[in-house]
Amino acid sequence: MLYVVPTPVGNMEDMTFRAIRILKEADVILAEDTRTSSVLLHHFEIKNQLISHHKFNEHQTCQHVVERILSGQTVALISDAGTPGISDPGFLLVRECTRAGIEVQTLPGATAFVPALVSSGLPCDKFCFEGFLPQKKGRQKRLQELKDEQRTIVFYESPYRVVKTLQQFIEVFGSERPVSVCREISKVHEESVRGTLQEVLTHFTEHEPKGEFVIILGKQADTPQTAEEEE
Repeated sequence: MLYVVPTPVGNMEDMTFRAIRILKEADVILAEDTRTSSVLLHHFEIKNQLISHHKFNEHQTCQHVVERILSGQTVALISDAGTPGISDPGFLLVRECTRAGIEVQTLPGATAFVPALVSSGLPCDKFCFEGFLPQKKGRQKRLQELKDEQRTIVFYESPYRVVKTLQQFIEVFGSERPVSVCREISKVHEESVRGTLQEVLTHFTEHEPKGEFVIILGKQADTPQTAEEEE
């Protein structure tokens, strides 16, 4: 079996009892970065075999992992933080395992965008997840495609591009669009900055962005109808 195991995005206490048990029982643990994951595994006294599995080698390693599982081994997949497959390696391996008839179980657990979305104060009954936008080619095209999106939109962004991204959002969506920018989720310096795009841009222009960011963009407020339009 393949287990997809979420790991904390910040606070170690977000690790579940089941996740710890599965990682201790697995024959092999696949990790996005073995150095990062070694710290986590050491913290929970998990000493299983650790193998590197990341976006630069996953095309080459997937078949070998499938063969391991078919031979009777149990494999657990983790990423640096959060749930594998959500803006992290994981999709290709899950796809190949399901094609080979291998059972895949994904444990519920930490992922950055859910707490950011729920605490944003913006509608979260319907939303679309964009993750990281293209850095260059196709970025503006994708933003234009999202211009008329009526659902709340979720983006991931690095601290080095947050200000530029908010500026681009103003150009496409308008300065009054409601937004919540959350950083360092579940960590000591967790912060949510809410307001219009212009207000939040001003904040991060005056305060250097630090940490990992989730941007929750609300839909444009409805324009009040005039008496003539209502009639």
